[in-house]
Amino acid sequence: MSHDASRLDRRLPNDSIGGADLRSDLDSERRLADFTVDRSVLKLVALALVVGALSAGVALALIALIGFFTHLAYYGDVGWHLATPSLHRFGAWTVLIPVVGGLIVGLMARFGSERIRGHGIPEAMETILIRGSKVEPRLVFLKPISSAISIGSGGPFGAEGPIILTGGAVGSVFAQFLELTARERRTLLVAGASAGMAAVFGTPLAAVLFGVEILVFEWRPRSFVPIVAAVAVADTLRTWFASLGLLSRAPLFPLTVHPPLTALLSVEALTVGLACGILAWVLTAAVYGAEDAFKHVPIHWTWWPAIGGLVIGLGGLADPRALGVGYGTIADELAGRIALGGLALVLVVKLAIWAIGLGSGTSGGVLAPQLLIGAAAGGLVGHAFGGHPGVWALLGMGATLAGAMRAPLTAIVFSVELTHEIALMLPLVVASATAFLLSVLLLKRSIITEKIARRGFHVMREYAVDPLEAMFVREVMQPAVEPAGGVDGLVAYQDEVLRVVAGRMAAFEVDELPVVDRETGALVGAVTVFDLLAARRRQFLAERSRERPLQLPPLRLPSRR
Repeated sequence: MSHDASRLDRRLPNDSIGGADLRSDLDSERRLADFTVDRSVLKLVALALVVGALSAGVALALIALIGFFTHLAYYGDVGWHLATPSLHRFGAWTVLIPVVGGLIVGLMARFGSERIRGHGIPEAMETILIRGSKVEPRLVFLKPISSAISIGSGGPFGAEGPIILTGGAVGSVFAQFLELTARERRTLLVAGASAGMAAVFGTPLAAVLFGVEILVFEWRPRSFVPIVAAVAVADTLRTWFASLGLLSRAPLFPLTVHPPLTALLSVEALTVGLACGILAWVLTAAVYGAEDAFKHVPIHWTWWPAIGGLVIGLGGLADPRALGVGYGTIADELAGRIALGGLALVLVVKLAIWAIGLGSGTSGGVLAPQLLIGAAAGGLVGHAFGGHPGVWALLGMGATLAGAMRAPLTAIVFSVELTHEIALMLPLVVASATAFLLSVLLLKRSIITEKIARRGFHVMREYAVDPLEAMFVREVMQPAVEPAGGVDGLVAYQDEVLRVVAGRMAAFEVDELPVVDRETGALVGAVTVFDLLAARRRQFLAERSRERPLQLPPLRLPSRR
């Protein structure tokens, strides 16, 4: 066989299935390494540092924009800090503010880009899955402005979804000016999205986990390390802004309650998790039920956000705490400053106006509303157990996020970093895992992947070791049927794992390869695409075939004589 490197360079595509990765696989010194990564990751890390800084700046600018529009709409003044929508200035006329905001967003979507509609995370996932991680440059401007108008006019949405899409857009647009693969663009897109989340919330570990659990679709050093680099820069810049007095150094939702950890608390946490798992189903059904209902409205979708805005405005009259991002309301829930009736009211109103508003196709996020609704649910359930309401609000907050988003690790760490209450880690893990399991059993898809499915695509959220990585060519190859001798051309080796051979077959579009001895070059067998299925068969049997390797000896009773 000829090992001409230039021949490989000409024929292999420059992507993860070939190119540098496949050439690395052909290198005998690296073929059995734990991870498929090479020095090209260092270039990506350097680029991620730039993306992290850019995304942090854009994310913080978006928060300022939301504050600007909120002050302008509800207070009639100019301000850049987040403010809570209020009825004091305009009274009942306040109901029209979300209508105007929805009308503006609808027009921006129609004449700017329809991709500004929605809460941002499914759009980012779709860009990664089917668009080669290429975001339209205009989304860098249209998405944050439309979201700021939507939330600033009272929309009951979070800023994180738009921040994630905008940060991802920054990373993608930056990458598109460079000669990179789709996989490398994907890494920078997710790095930008995670950096934006870290810059706003001050939750670096949760931001990294969010990128890994939801957006990057892999757990590899080539993506994990650049994401960490971008998040580190963003969080450092956030600390610098805090030192200038532009942001608070304190956690977003401080919780100072330190309950004793008991076995009973874990059991009670399980109850909260069950309730929040059901709530996750209700949230998903409400959002997509509202979306389906709007499809029957006999007017163009441009005007749907205005209709949604009217519902939001009416809900704001019922309970103003349900308007806007709701950070102040979440803080009140965790501090125990909202009575039982108030928790019930804000849960119902927030859920209704959020689901209808989001279903109307306006622009806004889903994380903060889930935190607020989940905290209210946790407080209601925990009322029966007694103790400080903030404990149950925290457990409900994390559990609802774990159930609805199907990202339990992100939910757990996010809740801890937002409150700095690490003492409640164990009950938080119990509640979140319970809600996650119940949600998986009740729903086929999460609140974010449901939208992807409705557009004709499927996202598998389970990560596992590929069985092709665990078997060698020698285990599945067919014996040689020709006399042993030298073979020239494209071949496989006995000591290669099947993933390497599968990649080589795909790169060269062949369905069979001769297998030769690495030392002598003698033909020893052949491997086909059907032989590769042997690994899948082993996985199938491991998951489906039940056996009892050990058995207790039969009980022998003493005989009577």
